Amino acid sequence: MRVILSFLLAGMLCAADKRGVTPEDYFLFANVADPQISPDGRLVAYTVTRVDTKQNKRNSEIWAADVDGSAPPRQLTSGPSASSPRWTPDGRAIAFLSARPAADDATPRAQVQLLPMQGGEARRLTLLKNGVTAFAWSPDGSRLICVSRTGPPERPTDTRHYFASFYKFNGRSFFDTMRSHLWVVTAATSEAKQITSGDQRNDLDPQWSPDGKRIAFVSEHTDREPGAVDDIYVVAAAGGEPAPIAEQHEGDRSPRWSPDGKSIAYLASSKADESPTIWIAPEDGRGSRPAARHLEYVPASLNWRDDGAALLFLSGWHGEQHLFSLDVRSSDVKPVTAGSRQISAAAFHPASHRMVFAANDIRQLDELYASALDGSGERRLTHTNDELLGGLDLMPIERVPYKSADGWQVDGFLMKPVGWQADRKYPMVLSIHGGPAGQYGVGWYHEFQVYTSRGWAVFFANPRGSTGYGTEFQRGVKMEWGGKAYDDLMNGVDAALAKYPWIDRERLGVTGGSYGGFMTNWIVSHTNRFKAAVTLRSISNFVSDDGTRDGAYGHKRDFGGDLFENYEFYWKSSPLRYAKDVKTPTLILHSDDDQRVPLEQGEQWFRALQHFHVPSEFVIFPRENHDLTRNGEPKHLVESLKWQVYWFDRYLNGNQKATPPDAPATSAR
Repeated sequence: MRVILSFLLAGMLCAADKRGVTPEDYFLFANVADPQISPDGRLVAYTVTRVDTKQNKRNSEIWAADVDGSAPPRQLTSGPSASSPRWTPDGRAIAFLSARPAADDATPRAQVQLLPMQGGEARRLTLLKNGVTAFAWSPDGSRLICVSRTGPPERPTDTRHYFASFYKFNGRSFFDTMRSHLWVVTAATSEAKQITSGDQRNDLDPQWSPDGKRIAFVSEHTDREPGAVDDIYVVAAAGGEPAPIAEQHEGDRSPRWSPDGKSIAYLASSKADESPTIWIAPEDGRGSRPAARHLEYVPASLNWRDDGAALLFLSGWHGEQHLFSLDVRSSDVKPVTAGSRQISAAAFHPASHRMVFAANDIRQLDELYASALDGSGERRLTHTNDELLGGLDLMPIERVPYKSADGWQVDGFLMKPVGWQADRKYPMVLSIHGGPAGQYGVGWYHEFQVYTSRGWAVFFANPRGSTGYGTEFQRGVKMEWGGKAYDDLMNGVDAALAKYPWIDRERLGVTGGSYGGFMTNWIVSHTNRFKAAVTLRSISNFVSDDGTRDGAYGHKRDFGGDLFENYEFYWKSSPLRYAKDVKTPTLILHSDDDQRVPLEQGEQWFRALQHFHVPSEFVIFPRENHDLTRNGEPKHLVESLKWQVYWFDRYLNGNQKATPPDAPATSAR
């Protein structure tokens, strides 16, 4: 009995020692990614990325772990950030990208560095003027195929001059005249030969053929909408005229040679309004065929199985993300991994029948696991964040399935607040994902753990338009952004309130970014049931957005035509039209270099709310684009989350003294 009491007491003390998650914890997280198995199957190289708070940037290191778990992981690089570890085919060294300073380089750019595994310093392999953004070893290890940029040429003016409507893109801002092309570099001499060119295209994602004689790549047409008209070509490694392999589809990408070199698999959409699927083309490009007659999954990270009989891919499915196998003869699809988690990357070693993959869940960031190729015999290899996470009070997730207005099944998820007690009432925050072709689920969400630590329940769902539930469900959002998709979310809130009577229905908050920001604006302009809203990078006026965003007139897929064909529907679907009905206190967060949803969208929404005397504040993040909350400057990313906490504290908790993040330390509000 004493032993049992001692054990229970120790558990209670351990729980009491834990603290809630804060926005600033982002500075402490380490992100594990990009696993690469050595040719002998014994080691896996990977990256660990941490935040350097003094320099306000992320710094990556290359690490290695034994695939059999027999020894602790060890760090291979230090100093300047290092990424993209790639083993030499003989396994004697690892190449990686790093902008390490050199005596002959006044402005260091990322170049390929080579680190011998027997010891010693890394040496630079490439000397390309504009650096290297991606690379791959030839099968014999004598050459590398590198992606680098050409230009810009000298110009007599600093004006910008364009000939096509796609002259800017989120994350790149306004296009300059630099273009990405391919170089073959001889490893022994660093001699480089450019093998692709063109002023109106970017060449990306090069893949060596198994015999090392050809290279498949994606060519992005820069004079048309980015991502929509990408084609796949093959060029001789010695150079020459590229031959088209796939140019009859939309957004061709991810070319992957079959093991025998006779076919190329790739991802593409047969029509602009369809999700991408897997295609297979013969090496000469004479006719492609779909790898499956009807693929309900949205595939990513495509790979061939070593025998060429199946294709492996990652896909989200019902709130999880797993590795799947597609039999190229029968079109049968089978899951390879399982569990309440999200697989984010995988590497394969056919000779040893092993694979290594990165996985995360609601209470754990990505870590590496090894298993057999069929997913059996799983073993965890890394514990990068265990010490930090072990001291945090992390909340689990509960599924809340419910019916939509027209009977469709919808997945909802709920996280209880830290310290939850059955006899108390708690506020709840509804969070809405972007897209609409996105997916929430069982993976790691820092912001949700922050919300629960503040005493708020979190509800999130996958309404129609979400991926991971089949084509019909995803396309069910057409003409329904503010219609049935809105009903799906409101039905989810009602389902949560019915299942959890401890939720205070008088203290509901709503937030979302991008499409989730649009939906936040739509919700507060169509119901007053929410007491606080935080809208991030959000659309308020489709009429002006479609003419100022990077993908001009890019909503025609869901809106029954472009702006000029269906103007009334665009205005009818704009939250701005209903601004006079908003009563909910709203915080607007936007980035000044957002080219996907331009800053003017946030400005219009803020000014309209001010015009109608709605309590509202507007925060603009400098130097940031649409991806602020994913890969923005670390301090801005944390500050964005602190702004959310401030607003919900003020209007859900009723704390009129809540202090905004930009307030002087001595002031109170």
